[in-house]
Amino acid sequence: MLASIATVAFEGVDARRVDVQVQQLGGGDHGIFSIVGLPDKAVAESRERVRGAFAGIGLALPAKRIIANLAPADLPKEGSHFDLPIALALLASMGVIAPDQLEGWAALGELGLDGRIAPVGGTLPAAVAAHAMGLGLICPEANGPEAAWAGDVSILAPRSLIGMINHFKGVQVLRPPEPGPVKMGARVPDLRDVKGQEGAKRALEVAAAGGHNLLFIGPPGSGKSMMAARLPGLLPPLTPTELLETSMVWSVAGLIERGALTRERPFRSPHHSASMAALTGGGHRAKPGEASLAHNGVLFLDELPEYSAQALDSLRQPLETGEIVVARANHHVKYPARFQLIAAMNPCRCGVGGFGKGACGKAPKCQRDYQNRISGPMFDRIDLTVETPPVTAADMALPAPAEGTAEAAARVATARAMQTERVIRAGLDPAQARDQGINARCSGDLLERFATPDEAGLALLMRAGEAGGLTARGWTRTLRLARTIADLEGADGVLRRHIAEALIYRRTTVGAEAQFDRQTASHGRNDVPAW
Repeated sequence: MLASIATVAFEGVDARRVDVQVQQLGGGDHGIFSIVGLPDKAVAESRERVRGAFAGIGLALPAKRIIANLAPADLPKEGSHFDLPIALALLASMGVIAPDQLEGWAALGELGLDGRIAPVGGTLPAAVAAHAMGLGLICPEANGPEAAWAGDVSILAPRSLIGMINHFKGVQVLRPPEPGPVKMGARVPDLRDVKGQEGAKRALEVAAAGGHNLLFIGPPGSGKSMMAARLPGLLPPLTPTELLETSMVWSVAGLIERGALTRERPFRSPHHSASMAALTGGGHRAKPGEASLAHNGVLFLDELPEYSAQALDSLRQPLETGEIVVARANHHVKYPARFQLIAAMNPCRCGVGGFGKGACGKAPKCQRDYQNRISGPMFDRIDLTVETPPVTAADMALPAPAEGTAEAAARVATARAMQTERVIRAGLDPAQARDQGINARCSGDLLERFATPDEAGLALLMRAGEAGGLTARGWTRTLRLARTIADLEGADGVLRRHIAEALIYRRTTVGAEAQFDRQTASHGRNDVPAW
């Protein structure tokens, strides 16, 4: 008898339908259990786990040749989640459950030798795919709360194979699981804890308001990592669409526990020994890397020059496109990777650079050689580069600043609301508004309409371009940055002072010459330091 049930194979966060067909054949070769359809080793081992699980619940495989076909046959199959659909199709083929009871269902789950169903990764995208196919989903009990987040889809979440059999026989009824809780993120330290570094705080606020990439350069102990750790407190929570996107990546990585989601934006901080595969994804099953796990959030790279050049340059494409493609010999795996890059580094190998009494005796060659570990194209993708000089004893003796995370986050929220309202007025649909509403992603006609500076600002920008301080990418990123600075000020148009401050962050010669313009940028506000 032939029996079948649907399951999925993962290509990044996309789940493609796979039909599991099981048939018993008479004749010779009794007891042979074969799995065909381009399975990897984990899938091929399913036959032994299924055999053991059947023995664990008191069932013996029929004395016939059994073939499990995973169609389409040319699609690679990876992972242990094929155990449950193979077992269910085999049970239907044996007549333990009626074959028509599997119609309208997809299944995934790993089997233990005692018949229990173990949790697997990727349940959320599998549930979303099952809903799109008009199917319900059978998944492990531990994954039920995660699958329930997919919305209006029928979910069965048995604890064991015998529980699944009893449900189909009407002996036991499995209740549909409830969605998991929405967790509060870990408490973010307050920006008020940072003394001094007013210019760096300003840059951090600008970066948060527009989603721009930021690099801190300063000696050890100047507060670079301290300020980066406070960035999540300035960012707004994930929108429902962003929450679903981010959670699907985390689901494939197996990082969602008991269906608990959080609206806090991801903040990933890999060690500088991380390989290219660890950052961008890869390995035997092409798991998502740190850049994808930071999707819709922040990727913080401390000690930036200590990362391998290959690993850093692998981030250049996702910084532009917002996605990572892992190339394999027989297929490609695509993961979303729209993240905000925050980095920190010492000015030179010894760490001190040209600051203070312990200044490096090999400067400036030591600084130049150390910073040259980062390629020019990588530097060109960083919107703000800020020096953090040593914090003095006088700074440490001062009382805590009057403004902290709450005040800065309020200004960031106001600026982001202006950006969203602006693109909605431009007639963009919600999907386009999400992609291009944040200034760091604004491009094309939107950039021309909303970020074209006044005559004096354009003249200053032209000087920077003619002086060779800006590439074409740098020109665009400077306009985006100036638009964010104007949004924080509440200005409708981009003025010369906004361009001047943006050029300072871009570290251009013209920007340095225009530092005096920044003194007028505050319009009387005392929270924007003069340079």
